Amino acid sequence: MERVGEWRMIESEEPDEAAPAKAAIAEKPPVSARLVIAAVAAAVLGVAGVAIWATLPQGGVKLDLASGPGLVPVSTADPGFALPTMAAARLVVDVEGAVVSPGVHQVAAGSRVADAISAAGGYSTEVDIAAAAAALNLAEPLSDGQKIHVPARGEVASLPDSVTPVPGGLPAGPIDINHASADELDTLPGIGPVTAAKIIAARPFATIDELDTRDVVGPSTLDKIRELIVVTP
Repeated sequence: MERVGEWRMIESEEPDEAAPAKAAIAEKPPVSARLVIAAVAAAVLGVAGVAIWATLPQGGVKLDLASGPGLVPVSTADPGFALPTMAAARLVVDVEGAVVSPGVHQVAAGSRVADAISAAGGYSTEVDIAAAAAALNLAEPLSDGQKIHVPARGEVASLPDSVTPVPGGLPAGPIDINHASADELDTLPGIGPVTAAKIIAARPFATIDELDTRDVVGPSTLDKIRELIVVTP
């Protein structure tokens, strides 16, 4: 007996166009949401970094302490830009007397008296070599503010406190031929009691060279004692 009014589902014969895409999506493994967020953040930071770098002048950045925290772009080509350096320590000394350029000079820390004299141009033609050798220690380390006096010929101040003879016959310091005793003059090389008496009799001398020009001693003897004597008024 034929049934009337019975319902049944009739499947559509049209193809489902979205079926392949759905199948492909179903086959892909799920992607972690954490990886997606990390990738997006990295991309944003990379773009931002490139943009900031593009706005900076070549040379980098410096910390602007005067205007508060922050980085301020600077250029190494800028005349006002300079890398910090350690300034070399300097000493200021006063070099006076028989030097080419007397006055205040700067020398490097650790310098010696000889360096200070060199900074002043070296000895002048007026220097009393013997007096300078007796008064100065060229190897002495310098201190800031130190004063150095290089004695000139004829300076009373350049004479040492004592000119007494030392063992061996040579005087301990330069001898003032205008005021030395006969015994002191006798300690000079080439000067005996007779010549010492001639020197005393010919006083006063205005210069050392008068010993020769006035025939008190010969040229060879004068060469021997020139650096060991001085002349003062």
